[in-house]
Amino acid sequence: MNNALPQDDVQVDVAIIGAGPAGAIASALLTRAGRSVLVLERQHFPRFSIGESLLPQSMAYLEEAGMLQAVVEAGFQYKNGAAFVSGDKTSTFDFRDKHSEGWGTTYQVERAVFDEVLIRRAAEQGAQVRFGHTVQAIETGDAPKLDVSDEAGNRYRVHARFVLDASGFGRVLPRLLDLERPTGMPTRAALFSHVLDALPAGSMDRNKICVAIHPERRDVWYWMIPLANGRTSVGCVADASFLDVPEAAREATLRELMRGEPTVAKRFGDAPFLMPVRQIGGYAANVERLHGPGYALLGNAGEFLDPVFSSGVTIALRSAHMAAHALLRQFDGERVDWMADYDVPLRKGIDTFRAFVERWYTGELQDIIFYEQQTPSIRRMICAVLAGYAWDETNPYVADPERRLNTLHEVCTMD
Repeated sequence: MNNALPQDDVQVDVAIIGAGPAGAIASALLTRAGRSVLVLERQHFPRFSIGESLLPQSMAYLEEAGMLQAVVEAGFQYKNGAAFVSGDKTSTFDFRDKHSEGWGTTYQVERAVFDEVLIRRAAEQGAQVRFGHTVQAIETGDAPKLDVSDEAGNRYRVHARFVLDASGFGRVLPRLLDLERPTGMPTRAALFSHVLDALPAGSMDRNKICVAIHPERRDVWYWMIPLANGRTSVGCVADASFLDVPEAAREATLRELMRGEPTVAKRFGDAPFLMPVRQIGGYAANVERLHGPGYALLGNAGEFLDPVFSSGVTIALRSAHMAAHALLRQFDGERVDWMADYDVPLRKGIDTFRAFVERWYTGELQDIIFYEQQTPSIRRMICAVLAGYAWDETNPYVADPERRLNTLHEVCTMD
């Protein structure tokens, strides 16, 4: 996908920083509309990334970007819901039985493969993609400019009509422009790996992510994400201090944690790790604004909450979709108010997820999820948010999530 290494300045309609899902979707939507796009990616693909359990709403964005067939044919693990486990209690949500209209199924993916499928499809549709190229500086404004270097040390300048930052946890523009702001989210960390999945057929519903709660600490939880080809992604998320261990102790720590939760222990307590145990921490991030003169921030480059409800890729794709369509209107001569047309509506869904995440860690949402007398209509509303439909304001738990969840928790905990 790389062109010959450039020595001269480059002129494009849109420069996109990052070739992950947000960058791939945005570049495809823009090139399909006839706009010139250059994607600049510091790393080389395939490369590992977290965020392996997609949500159904993502499928609509993949479809519109001309990527759905490639994703379906890649052979990923089918997904139709989520299961939650706490001791001997289980609560299962089927994403096809939800309040909101739209896709009810999706996939659980190895991100190294998934991300490469998307960016290759974007390139096939006309996006220019350069791997191993790093953005060093930006001049913002009506005609933004990027200073870029390749791995040989060659430097060049990209002139664009607009810049989209889809750099994910790299957060290129927030760093270069000092946009970082406190998140208000506690500092958490995760230990994770892939394990060999040798479970007997039928012993686990492979079509659902499973989230298990630590037997003694409600703020510590595990993910189990069945993948294709005999692998399962297993991780533990907790307060950063709980997982503050040296690199040499990561494998033993994760193994001990896996053996300490009954469901995880039964399935994978002694399953061989298929890659080194990894750790990420301090991943929650935020900025004051998701846009500025001549640029907008997509997905994790703008804000990341927490992995518990697998919202990261959905937010990334939603932001790419919204920004690309706003840009196309702007290029067609329409005046776009980036605060009203992009920032505020995107944050509406993020804030819905935030309300759910915050109440997960206080235990309130866990009380709701495991409540034995759930009302079917309310359950479908909760399920819709878990399926990624956090922007559907026909759902009361999207229109007013904090008040609705607080009231529902009171009902679920009445003696």
